Amino acid sequence: MFNVPAVTLTLTAVLLLSGSYYLRQATRSHHLTDRVNKSLHALMNVLMAAMLWNLMPSTTLAQIAILTGAALWFVIQSVARPEFKLLCGGSQGRVQCLYHGLTMAGAALMVAMMGHPTAGDKTVPAGALSTPHAHHTMPAASQSTAAATFDLSSTLAIVLTVLFGAAAVTFLIRLLLTKSALTKSALPHASAPKPALRTGHLLEALGAAVMALMFTTMA
Repeated sequence: MFNVPAVTLTLTAVLLLSGSYYLRQATRSHHLTDRVNKSLHALMNVLMAAMLWNLMPSTTLAQIAILTGAALWFVIQSVARPEFKLLCGGSQGRVQCLYHGLTMAGAALMVAMMGHPTAGDKTVPAGALSTPHAHHTMPAASQSTAAATFDLSSTLAIVLTVLFGAAAVTFLIRLLLTKSALTKSALPHASAPKPALRTGHLLEALGAAVMALMFTTMA
């Protein structure tokens, strides 16, 4: 996906470290829903790391199905009734689950876009060259369809790049605010934010930044 190996290696390391953290959190959690959520985050990070190296192309449909199902799962949690205590609770929790659903959907869309060639990647069938007037019929139609698909994909990529870029900035600001709260907690009777909260904001910021960078290459 990226032409600079150092960039690809750096993003791969970030994704695999994030995936390892989520998997560790999943194994240590005592709640089934939280274990499922953390496991889905770990799986998404691994799939995105594989995507950077164009691995597992034969499982594209399975990856899309899993990530789409994960997106639906998080959306269901975000709109669940308040009495379901195991699911997302409170307005902040619902917004977070909705964002995670969007993240999973974005990853599924990325896999789908990677699996289909764009207008610049088209290949001409061998039989088309043997037909005298083939370039006056089918190639024109296929080029028009491919161009329209490329424009739509490019527009989606730009929108998602902006969205995840904004999300990265938002989580970075929240991380800085929690650090500020940690500094104030040195005062008597002040409560420090939990380390897991700060780590969560950091991982969310890194994940959103990686998503934005990967969509940038598709714009």
